[in-house]
Amino acid sequence: MAEEDPRILELRALREKARQGGGADRIAKQHAKGKLTARERLDQLLDAGTFHELEPFVLQQCDPGTKGVLGDGVITGYGRVDGRTVYVYAQDFTVQGGALGEMQGRKICRLMDLAVQSGAPIIGLIDSGGARIQEGVRSLGGYAEIFRRNAQYSGIVPQISLILGPCAGGAAYSPALTDVIIMVEKQSYMFLTGPEVIKSVTGEEVDSETLGGAATHLNVSGLAHLVAPSEDDALFLTRTLMSYLPANQIDNPPATACDDDFNRMDDSLNSIVPLDPGIAYSMHEVIMSVVDCGSFIELQCGFARNAIIGLGRMGGMSVGIVAQEPSVMAGVIDIDAADKICRFVRFCDCFNIPLVTFVDSPGFLPGVDQEHRGIIRHGAKVLYAYSEASVPKISVVTRKAYGGAYVVMSSKFLGTDINFGWPSAEIAVMGPEGAANILYRKQIDAAEDKVAERARLTDEYRKRFLNPYAAAAADYLDDVIEPRETRSRVIAALHALRDKATASLPRKHGNIPV
Repeated sequence: MAEEDPRILELRALREKARQGGGADRIAKQHAKGKLTARERLDQLLDAGTFHELEPFVLQQCDPGTKGVLGDGVITGYGRVDGRTVYVYAQDFTVQGGALGEMQGRKICRLMDLAVQSGAPIIGLIDSGGARIQEGVRSLGGYAEIFRRNAQYSGIVPQISLILGPCAGGAAYSPALTDVIIMVEKQSYMFLTGPEVIKSVTGEEVDSETLGGAATHLNVSGLAHLVAPSEDDALFLTRTLMSYLPANQIDNPPATACDDDFNRMDDSLNSIVPLDPGIAYSMHEVIMSVVDCGSFIELQCGFARNAIIGLGRMGGMSVGIVAQEPSVMAGVIDIDAADKICRFVRFCDCFNIPLVTFVDSPGFLPGVDQEHRGIIRHGAKVLYAYSEASVPKISVVTRKAYGGAYVVMSSKFLGTDINFGWPSAEIAVMGPEGAANILYRKQIDAAEDKVAERARLTDEYRKRFLNPYAAAAADYLDDVIEPRETRSRVIAALHALRDKATASLPRKHGNIPV
Protein backbone atom coordinates (compact mmCIF):
# COMPACT_ATOMS: atom_id res chain seq x y z
CA MET A 1 0.00 0.00 0.00
CA ALA A 2 1.40 3.37 -1.03
CA GLU A 3 2.22 5.89 1.66
CA GLU A 4 -0.29 8.69 1.97
CA ASP A 5 0.68 12.08 0.68
CA PRO A 6 2.15 14.03 3.64
CA ARG A 7 0.27 17.09 2.44
CA ILE A 8 -3.01 15.23 2.92
CA LEU A 9 -1.90 14.16 6.36
CA GLU A 10 -1.04 17.75 7.20
CA LEU A 11 -4.51 18.88 6.06
CA ARG A 12 -6.17 16.28 8.24
CA ALA A 13 -4.07 17.31 11.22
CA LEU A 14 -4.91 20.97 10.74
CA ARG A 15 -8.61 20.21 10.43
CA GLU A 16 -8.51 18.23 13.64
CA LYS A 17 -6.62 21.06 15.35
CA ALA A 18 -9.26 23.51 14.19
CA ARG A 19 -11.98 21.22 15.54
CA GLN A 20 -10.35 21.30 18.99
CA GLY A 21 -10.82 25.07 19.31
CA GLY A 22 -9.19 26.24 22.53
CA GLY A 23 -8.08 22.71 23.42
CA ALA A 24 -9.24 19.84 25.60
CA ASP A 25 -8.87 21.69 28.91
CA ARG A 26 -11.05 24.58 27.84
CA ILE A 27 -13.60 22.24 26.29
CA ALA A 28 -13.76 20.43 29.64
CA LYS A 29 -14.36 23.76 31.39
CA GLN A 30 -17.18 24.51 28.96
CA HIS A 31 -18.78 21.16 29.74
CA ALA A 32 -18.26 21.69 33.48
CA LYS A 33 -20.46 24.78 33.24
CA GLY A 34 -23.19 22.64 31.69
CA LYS A 35 -22.61 24.24 28.28
CA LEU A 36 -22.14 22.62 24.89
CA THR A 37 -19.24 23.51 22.66
CA ALA A 38 -19.81 25.51 19.49
CA ARG A 39 -19.51 22.40 17.30
CA GLU A 40 -21.82 20.37 19.51
CA ARG A 41 -24.39 23.14 19.18
CA LEU A 42 -24.14 23.06 15.40
CA ASP A 43 -24.54 19.29 15.40
CA GLN A 44 -27.82 19.63 17.30
CA LEU A 45 -29.15 22.58 15.33
CA LEU A 46 -28.55 21.23 11.83
CA ASP A 47 -29.68 18.11 10.02
CA ALA A 48 -27.12 15.36 10.54
CA GLY A 49 -24.20 15.47 8.15
CA THR A 50 -25.24 18.68 6.38
CA PHE A 51 -22.83 21.23 7.89
CA HIS A 52 -20.07 22.55 5.66
CA GLU A 53 -17.55 24.83 7.34
CA LEU A 54 -16.09 27.95 5.77
CA GLU A 55 -12.72 29.53 6.53
CA PRO A 56 -11.58 27.09 9.25
CA PHE A 57 -7.92 28.11 8.85
CA VAL A 58 -8.33 31.84 9.51
CA LEU A 59 -5.92 33.16 12.14
CA GLN A 60 -5.75 36.33 14.22
CA GLN A 61 -3.62 38.80 12.26
CA CYS A 62 -3.22 42.05 14.13
CA ASP A 63 -1.31 40.86 17.22
CA PRO A 64 1.90 39.09 16.11
CA GLY A 65 2.78 38.33 19.71
CA THR A 66 -0.33 36.20 20.17
CA LYS A 67 -0.36 32.59 19.08
CA GLY A 68 -3.63 32.38 17.18
CA VAL A 69 -6.11 29.52 17.11
CA LEU A 70 -7.38 28.19 13.80
CA GLY A 71 -10.81 29.63 13.04
CA ASP A 72 -10.19 32.61 15.35
CA GLY A 73 -12.97 31.84 17.80
CA VAL A 74 -15.94 31.44 15.48
CA ILE A 75 -17.21 28.58 13.33
CA THR A 76 -19.00 29.64 10.16
CA GLY A 77 -20.68 27.68 7.39
CA TYR A 78 -23.94 26.44 5.96
CA GLY A 79 -26.15 23.45 6.54
CA ARG A 80 -29.79 22.46 6.56
CA VAL A 81 -32.71 22.57 8.96
CA ASP A 82 -35.45 20.16 7.89
CA GLY A 83 -33.88 20.07 4.45
CA ARG A 84 -33.78 23.87 4.00
CA THR A 85 -30.47 25.72 3.71
CA VAL A 86 -29.40 28.07 6.50
CA TYR A 87 -26.18 29.95 7.12
CA VAL A 88 -24.84 29.75 10.67
CA TYR A 89 -22.07 31.08 12.83
CA ALA A 90 -21.21 29.82 16.29
CA GLN A 91 -18.86 31.71 18.59
CA ASP A 92 -16.41 29.43 20.39
CA PHE A 93 -16.05 30.40 24.04
CA THR A 94 -13.03 28.10 24.39
CA VAL A 95 -11.04 30.54 22.23
CA GLN A 96 -10.39 33.78 24.12
CA GLY A 97 -13.85 33.60 25.64
CA GLY A 98 -15.39 33.92 22.17
CA ALA A 99 -14.22 37.55 22.09
CA LEU A 100 -14.57 39.20 18.70
CA GLY A 101 -11.57 40.52 16.82
CA GLU A 102 -10.93 41.69 13.28
CA MET A 103 -10.77 38.26 11.62
CA GLN A 104 -13.73 36.83 13.53
CA GLY A 105 -15.72 39.86 12.41
CA ARG A 106 -14.62 39.30 8.81
CA LYS A 107 -15.73 35.67 8.94
CA ILE A 108 -19.18 36.57 10.26
CA CYS A 109 -19.61 39.35 7.68
CA ARG A 110 -18.54 37.01 4.88
CA LEU A 111 -21.14 34.49 6.03
CA MET A 112 -23.88 37.13 6.18
CA ASP A 113 -23.05 38.33 2.67
CA LEU A 114 -23.23 34.80 1.28
CA ALA A 115 -26.55 34.17 3.05
CA VAL A 116 -28.17 37.24 1.53
CA GLN A 117 -26.76 36.52 -1.91
CA SER A 118 -28.17 33.00 -1.62
CA GLY A 119 -31.49 34.08 -0.10
CA ALA A 120 -31.13 31.95 3.03
CA PRO A 121 -31.68 32.68 6.76
CA ILE A 122 -28.85 33.65 9.12
CA ILE A 123 -28.62 32.00 12.54
CA GLY A 124 -26.09 33.27 15.06
CA LEU A 125 -25.08 31.20 18.10
CA ILE A 126 -23.65 33.78 20.46
CA ASP A 127 -21.36 33.03 23.39
CA SER A 128 -18.83 35.81 23.76
CA GLY A 129 -17.23 38.06 26.31
CA GLY A 130 -17.35 40.96 23.87
CA ALA A 131 -14.66 42.79 21.96
CA ARG A 132 -10.98 41.84 22.12
CA ILE A 133 -9.48 44.72 24.00
CA GLN A 134 -6.01 43.93 22.68
CA GLU A 135 -7.19 44.48 19.10
CA GLY A 136 -8.47 47.95 19.87
CA VAL A 137 -10.32 49.74 17.11
CA ARG A 138 -10.02 46.73 14.79
CA SER A 139 -12.37 44.85 17.07
CA LEU A 140 -14.80 47.75 17.18
CA GLY A 141 -14.66 47.95 13.40
CA GLY A 142 -15.54 44.26 13.20
CA TYR A 143 -18.64 44.84 15.30
CA ALA A 144 -19.62 47.89 13.27
CA GLU A 145 -19.45 45.89 10.04
CA ILE A 146 -21.72 43.23 11.53
CA PHE A 147 -24.21 45.83 12.80
CA ARG A 148 -24.34 47.49 9.39
CA ARG A 149 -25.20 44.18 7.76
CA ASN A 150 -27.78 43.38 10.43
CA ALA A 151 -29.51 46.63 9.48
CA GLN A 152 -29.06 46.45 5.71
CA TYR A 153 -30.16 42.82 5.50
CA SER A 154 -33.16 43.32 7.78
CA GLY A 155 -36.30 42.24 5.97
CA ILE A 156 -34.30 40.41 3.28
CA VAL A 157 -33.58 37.14 5.10
CA PRO A 158 -34.68 36.07 8.59
CA GLN A 159 -31.99 36.72 11.20
CA ILE A 160 -32.16 34.62 14.37
CA SER A 161 -29.94 35.06 17.45
CA LEU A 162 -29.42 32.36 20.08
CA ILE A 163 -27.80 33.78 23.20
CA LEU A 164 -26.06 30.76 24.74
CA GLY A 165 -23.74 32.53 27.16
CA PRO A 166 -22.61 36.11 27.69
CA CYS A 167 -23.36 38.87 25.20
CA ALA A 168 -22.03 42.02 26.75
CA GLY A 169 -21.18 45.57 25.76
CA GLY A 170 -21.58 46.67 22.17
CA ALA A 171 -21.94 43.02 21.14
CA ALA A 172 -25.55 43.17 22.36
CA TYR A 173 -26.51 45.48 19.52
CA SER A 174 -26.25 42.75 16.90
CA PRO A 175 -28.91 40.45 18.39
CA ALA A 176 -31.07 43.50 19.10
CA LEU A 177 -31.06 44.21 15.36
CA THR A 178 -32.13 40.68 14.42
CA ASP A 179 -35.67 39.36 14.09
CA VAL A 180 -35.86 36.87 16.96
CA ILE A 181 -33.75 36.44 20.11
CA ILE A 182 -33.77 33.11 21.97
CA MET A 183 -32.15 32.84 25.41
CA VAL A 184 -31.45 30.07 27.93
CA GLU A 185 -32.50 30.22 31.57
CA LYS A 186 -29.66 30.83 34.06
CA GLN A 187 -27.07 30.67 31.24
CA SER A 188 -27.63 33.59 28.86
CA TYR A 189 -27.26 37.24 29.68
CA MET A 190 -27.14 40.51 27.74
CA PHE A 191 -26.28 44.02 28.85
CA LEU A 192 -24.39 47.07 27.67
CA THR A 193 -22.70 47.81 30.99
CA GLY A 194 -22.02 45.02 33.45
CA PRO A 195 -22.60 44.90 37.20
CA GLU A 196 -19.12 46.18 38.06
CA VAL A 197 -19.39 49.21 35.78
CA ILE A 198 -22.85 50.03 37.09
CA LYS A 199 -21.63 49.84 40.68
CA SER A 200 -18.64 52.09 39.99
CA VAL A 201 -20.74 54.72 38.19
CA THR A 202 -24.09 54.69 39.99
CA GLY A 203 -23.41 52.76 43.20
CA GLU A 204 -26.13 50.24 42.36
CA GLU A 205 -25.39 46.61 43.18
CA VAL A 206 -26.84 43.99 40.86
CA ASP A 207 -25.84 40.52 39.65
CA SER A 208 -25.62 39.48 35.99
CA GLU A 209 -28.79 37.38 36.10
CA THR A 210 -30.93 40.17 37.53
CA LEU A 211 -29.38 42.75 35.23
CA GLY A 212 -29.57 40.92 31.95
CA GLY A 213 -30.55 37.29 32.36
CA ALA A 214 -33.16 35.46 30.30
CA ALA A 215 -36.00 36.10 32.75
CA THR A 216 -35.23 39.82 32.81
CA HIS A 217 -35.26 40.15 29.05
CA LEU A 218 -38.38 38.02 28.67
CA ASN A 219 -40.45 39.77 31.35
CA VAL A 220 -39.01 43.26 31.85
CA SER A 221 -37.16 44.60 28.82
CA GLY A 222 -39.00 42.55 26.19
CA LEU A 223 -35.71 41.98 24.36
CA ALA A 224 -36.00 38.17 24.41
CA HIS A 225 -38.70 36.62 22.22
CA LEU A 226 -38.29 33.06 23.50
CA VAL A 227 -36.62 31.50 26.53
CA ALA A 228 -35.74 27.83 26.87
CA PRO A 229 -34.84 25.88 30.02
CA SER A 230 -31.70 24.38 28.43
CA GLU A 231 -29.42 24.65 25.41
CA ASP A 232 -30.92 21.50 23.95
CA ASP A 233 -34.39 23.03 24.21
CA ALA A 234 -33.20 26.32 22.71
CA LEU A 235 -31.69 24.57 19.70
CA PHE A 236 -34.82 22.45 19.20
CA LEU A 237 -36.96 25.58 19.54
CA THR A 238 -34.89 27.25 16.82
CA ARG A 239 -35.51 24.37 14.46
CA THR A 240 -39.23 24.60 15.21
CA LEU A 241 -39.26 28.36 14.66
CA MET A 242 -37.58 28.01 11.26
CA SER A 243 -40.45 25.81 10.07
CA TYR A 244 -42.76 28.87 10.21
CA LEU A 245 -40.47 31.20 8.24
CA PRO A 246 -39.63 31.56 4.57
CA ALA A 247 -36.04 31.59 3.36
CA ASN A 248 -36.21 35.22 2.29
CA GLN A 249 -38.46 38.19 1.54
CA ILE A 250 -39.51 36.80 -1.85
CA ASP A 251 -40.30 33.29 -0.70
CA ASN A 252 -43.53 32.27 0.99
CA PRO A 253 -43.60 30.57 4.38
CA PRO A 254 -43.56 26.78 4.13
CA ALA A 255 -46.92 25.05 4.31
CA THR A 256 -47.18 21.80 6.23
CA ALA A 257 -49.52 18.86 6.08
CA CYS A 258 -52.42 19.40 8.44
CA ASP A 259 -54.46 16.62 10.00
CA ASP A 260 -56.55 19.11 11.99
CA ASP A 261 -59.92 19.47 10.24
CA PHE A 262 -60.12 22.84 8.46
CA ASN A 263 -63.82 22.98 9.31
CA ARG A 264 -63.42 21.97 12.94
CA MET A 265 -65.79 23.86 15.23
CA ASP A 266 -65.23 24.38 18.92
CA ASP A 267 -68.66 24.89 20.48
CA SER A 268 -67.09 26.22 23.68
CA LEU A 269 -66.18 29.42 21.82
CA ASN A 270 -69.87 30.28 21.54
CA SER A 271 -69.98 30.81 25.31
CA ILE A 272 -66.45 31.99 26.06
CA VAL A 273 -67.31 35.71 26.08
CA PRO A 274 -69.32 36.51 29.22
CA LEU A 275 -72.62 38.30 28.91
CA ASP A 276 -71.32 40.83 31.42
CA PRO A 277 -68.82 43.03 29.50
CA GLY A 278 -66.94 43.69 32.72
CA ILE A 279 -65.95 40.05 33.19
CA ALA A 280 -62.68 38.86 31.66
CA TYR A 281 -62.02 35.70 29.64
CA SER A 282 -58.92 34.13 28.15
CA MET A 283 -57.91 35.20 24.64
CA HIS A 284 -55.22 32.53 24.79
CA GLU A 285 -58.01 29.94 24.88
CA VAL A 286 -59.56 31.54 21.81
CA ILE A 287 -56.29 31.37 19.90
CA MET A 288 -55.59 27.76 20.90
CA SER A 289 -59.07 26.76 19.77
CA VAL A 290 -58.72 28.38 16.36
CA VAL A 291 -55.17 27.52 15.22
CA ASP A 292 -54.01 24.07 14.16
CA CYS A 293 -53.68 21.92 17.26
CA GLY A 294 -50.41 22.57 19.11
CA SER A 295 -49.07 24.99 16.53
CA PHE A 296 -49.04 28.31 18.42
CA ILE A 297 -45.66 29.68 19.51
CA GLU A 298 -46.11 32.79 21.62
CA LEU A 299 -43.35 35.40 21.46
CA GLN A 300 -42.42 37.82 24.27
CA CYS A 301 -44.94 36.03 26.48
CA GLY A 302 -43.83 37.71 29.72
CA PHE A 303 -43.60 41.26 28.37
CA ALA A 304 -46.66 43.51 27.98
CA ARG A 305 -48.94 40.57 28.73
CA ASN A 306 -52.01 42.66 27.83
CA ALA A 307 -50.96 42.03 24.23
CA ILE A 308 -50.39 38.64 22.59
CA ILE A 309 -48.18 37.98 19.57
CA GLY A 310 -46.96 34.74 18.09
CA LEU A 311 -46.72 32.37 15.15
CA GLY A 312 -49.18 29.61 14.45
CA ARG A 313 -50.64 27.56 11.64
CA MET A 314 -54.11 27.50 10.23
CA GLY A 315 -54.81 24.76 7.74
CA GLY A 316 -51.07 24.15 7.59
CA MET A 317 -50.35 27.77 6.63
CA SER A 318 -48.07 29.97 8.74
CA VAL A 319 -49.84 32.96 10.27
CA GLY A 320 -48.91 35.75 12.63
CA ILE A 321 -51.35 36.12 15.53
CA VAL A 322 -51.93 39.48 17.23
CA ALA A 323 -54.45 39.91 20.04
CA GLN A 324 -55.33 41.56 23.32
CA GLU A 325 -55.61 39.58 26.53
CA PRO A 326 -58.75 40.85 28.35
CA SER A 327 -57.70 39.07 31.55
CA VAL A 328 -54.64 41.37 31.83
CA MET A 329 -55.36 45.10 32.26
CA ALA A 330 -58.66 44.49 30.45
CA GLY A 331 -56.67 44.35 27.21
CA VAL A 332 -55.86 48.07 27.13
CA ILE A 333 -53.03 49.18 24.87
CA ASP A 334 -50.10 50.85 26.62
CA ILE A 335 -46.67 51.91 25.38
CA ASP A 336 -45.08 48.48 25.78
CA ALA A 337 -47.99 46.69 24.12
CA ALA A 338 -47.89 49.11 21.19
CA ASP A 339 -44.17 48.54 20.64
CA LYS A 340 -44.62 44.78 20.93
CA ILE A 341 -47.43 44.71 18.36
CA CYS A 342 -45.76 47.11 15.95
CA ARG A 343 -42.50 45.22 15.63
CA PHE A 344 -44.23 41.87 15.20
CA VAL A 345 -46.59 43.15 12.51
CA ARG A 346 -43.63 44.55 10.57
CA PHE A 347 -41.71 41.28 10.98
CA CYS A 348 -44.62 39.29 9.55
CA ASP A 349 -45.00 41.72 6.66
CA CYS A 350 -41.27 41.44 5.88
CA PHE A 351 -41.56 37.71 5.38
CA ASN A 352 -44.98 37.27 3.78
CA ILE A 353 -46.67 35.85 6.86
CA PRO A 354 -50.44 36.62 6.87
CA LEU A 355 -51.76 38.45 9.92
CA VAL A 356 -54.76 37.35 11.97
CA THR A 357 -55.79 39.87 14.63
CA PHE A 358 -58.20 39.24 17.51
CA VAL A 359 -59.55 42.47 18.99
CA ASP A 360 -60.86 43.06 22.49
CA SER A 361 -59.63 46.34 23.89
CA PRO A 362 -61.41 49.26 25.60
CA GLY A 363 -58.76 51.67 24.32
CA PHE A 364 -55.39 53.09 25.21
CA LEU A 365 -54.21 53.20 28.81
CA PRO A 366 -55.05 56.63 30.28
CA GLY A 367 -52.71 58.48 32.60
CA VAL A 368 -50.22 61.31 32.86
CA ASP A 369 -47.26 58.93 32.78
CA GLN A 370 -48.36 57.31 29.53
CA GLU A 371 -49.07 60.67 27.89
CA HIS A 372 -45.77 62.17 28.96
CA ARG A 373 -43.83 59.10 27.80
CA GLY A 374 -45.34 59.38 24.34
CA ILE A 375 -48.31 57.03 24.08
CA ILE A 376 -49.43 59.00 21.02
CA ARG A 377 -46.16 58.29 19.25
CA HIS A 378 -46.12 54.64 20.27
CA GLY A 379 -49.74 54.11 19.28
CA ALA A 380 -48.93 55.71 15.93
CA LYS A 381 -46.36 52.93 15.39
CA VAL A 382 -49.16 50.37 15.39
CA LEU A 383 -51.14 52.46 12.93
CA TYR A 384 -48.08 52.74 10.74
CA ALA A 385 -47.30 49.02 10.88
CA TYR A 386 -50.79 47.83 9.95
CA SER A 387 -51.19 50.52 7.29
CA GLU A 388 -47.98 49.62 5.46
CA ALA A 389 -48.40 45.86 5.80
CA SER A 390 -49.26 44.33 2.42
CA VAL A 391 -49.71 40.70 3.51
CA PRO A 392 -53.21 39.24 3.82
CA LYS A 393 -54.81 40.76 6.93
CA ILE A 394 -57.82 39.32 8.71
CA SER A 395 -59.37 40.70 11.88
CA VAL A 396 -61.86 39.22 14.32
CA VAL A 397 -63.53 41.56 16.83
CA THR A 398 -64.49 39.34 19.74
CA ARG A 399 -65.79 42.03 22.10
CA LYS A 400 -64.64 45.60 22.76
CA ALA A 401 -63.16 47.74 20.02
CA TYR A 402 -63.44 51.26 21.35
CA GLY A 403 -62.04 54.47 19.90
CA GLY A 404 -58.39 54.45 18.97
CA ALA A 405 -58.08 50.79 19.91
CA TYR A 406 -60.56 49.90 17.17
CA VAL A 407 -58.75 52.00 14.60
CA VAL A 408 -55.19 50.81 15.25
CA MET A 409 -55.98 47.11 15.66
CA SER A 410 -56.21 46.16 12.01
CA SER A 411 -59.43 48.01 11.32
CA LYS A 412 -61.07 47.79 7.91
CA PHE A 413 -60.04 51.27 6.95
CA LEU A 414 -56.36 50.60 7.59
CA GLY A 415 -56.51 48.16 4.70
CA THR A 416 -57.49 44.96 6.47
CA ASP A 417 -58.83 42.57 3.86
CA ILE A 418 -61.48 40.60 5.75
CA ASN A 419 -63.13 41.85 8.93
CA PHE A 420 -65.23 39.54 11.10
CA GLY A 421 -67.16 40.29 14.26
CA TRP A 422 -68.63 37.97 16.84
CA PRO A 423 -72.18 38.62 18.13
CA SER A 424 -70.49 40.00 21.27
CA ALA A 425 -68.55 42.62 19.27
CA GLU A 426 -68.85 46.25 20.39
CA ILE A 427 -67.41 48.83 18.00
CA ALA A 428 -67.83 52.40 19.21
CA VAL A 429 -66.05 55.65 19.97
CA MET A 430 -66.09 54.81 23.67
CA GLY A 431 -67.76 52.61 26.27
CA PRO A 432 -71.47 53.05 26.99
CA GLU A 433 -71.02 54.65 30.42
CA GLY A 434 -68.76 57.40 29.11
CA ALA A 435 -70.90 57.93 26.04
CA ALA A 436 -74.10 58.25 28.08
CA ASN A 437 -72.49 60.74 30.45
CA ILE A 438 -71.49 62.95 27.52
CA LEU A 439 -74.53 62.59 25.29
CA TYR A 440 -77.21 62.75 27.97
CA ARG A 441 -75.59 64.91 30.64
CA LYS A 442 -78.43 67.43 30.84
CA GLN A 443 -81.05 64.71 30.87
CA ILE A 444 -79.27 62.87 33.67
CA ASP A 445 -78.78 66.07 35.71
CA ALA A 446 -82.49 66.91 35.39
CA ALA A 447 -83.62 63.46 36.48
CA GLU A 448 -85.02 62.92 39.96
CA ASP A 449 -83.13 59.62 40.26
CA LYS A 450 -79.85 60.36 38.50
CA VAL A 451 -78.41 56.88 39.09
CA ALA A 452 -81.39 55.10 37.63
CA GLU A 453 -81.61 57.49 34.68
CA ARG A 454 -77.89 57.07 33.91
CA ALA A 455 -78.27 53.29 34.04
CA ARG A 456 -81.32 53.41 31.74
CA LEU A 457 -79.61 55.64 29.18
CA THR A 458 -76.40 53.60 29.30
CA ASP A 459 -78.36 50.45 28.59
CA GLU A 460 -80.23 52.20 25.79
CA TYR A 461 -76.95 53.34 24.21
CA ARG A 462 -75.47 49.84 24.50
CA LYS A 463 -78.45 48.21 22.80
CA ARG A 464 -78.53 50.81 20.04
CA PHE A 465 -74.86 51.16 19.18
CA LEU A 466 -72.77 48.49 20.90
CA ASN A 467 -73.59 45.55 18.74
CA PRO A 468 -71.93 44.15 15.63
CA TYR A 469 -74.94 44.78 13.41
CA ALA A 470 -74.67 48.54 13.75
CA ALA A 471 -71.03 48.27 12.69
CA ALA A 472 -71.88 45.87 9.84
CA ALA A 473 -74.64 48.21 8.63
CA ALA A 474 -72.05 50.99 8.43
CA ASP A 475 -69.62 48.72 6.49
CA TYR A 476 -67.15 48.36 9.37
CA LEU A 477 -67.50 44.57 9.34
CA ASP A 478 -67.64 42.17 6.42
CA ASP A 479 -69.65 39.59 8.34
CA VAL A 480 -70.91 38.64 11.78
CA ILE A 481 -70.06 35.02 12.54
CA GLU A 482 -70.64 32.49 15.27
CA PRO A 483 -67.47 32.19 17.37
CA ARG A 484 -67.29 28.45 16.72
CA GLU A 485 -67.07 29.19 12.96
CA THR A 486 -63.94 31.31 13.36
CA ARG A 487 -61.41 28.65 12.39
CA SER A 488 -63.13 27.64 9.15
CA ARG A 489 -63.92 31.23 8.13
CA VAL A 490 -60.37 32.46 8.73
CA ILE A 491 -58.82 29.51 6.86
CA ALA A 492 -61.18 30.10 3.92
CA ALA A 493 -60.19 33.79 3.92
CA LEU A 494 -56.51 32.88 3.97
CA HIS A 495 -56.98 30.65 0.94
CA ALA A 496 -58.93 33.36 -0.87
CA LEU A 497 -56.20 35.93 -0.18
CA ARG A 498 -53.29 33.62 -0.95
CA ASP A 499 -52.40 35.39 -4.20
CA LYS A 500 -53.00 38.92 -2.90
CA ALA A 501 -50.89 41.53 -4.67
CA THR A 502 -50.64 45.22 -3.86
CA ALA A 503 -48.87 48.10 -5.53
CA SER A 504 -47.12 50.78 -3.51
CA LEU A 505 -45.88 54.21 -4.43
CA PRO A 506 -42.12 54.40 -5.07
CA ARG A 507 -40.10 55.76 -2.16
CA LYS A 508 -36.81 55.24 -0.41
CA HIS A 509 -38.51 54.27 2.85
CA GLY A 510 -41.11 55.61 5.22
CA ASN A 511 -40.43 57.49 8.44
CA ILE A 512 -41.99 55.42 11.23
CA PRO A 513 -42.54 57.41 14.46
CA VAL A 514 -39.93 55.59 16.54
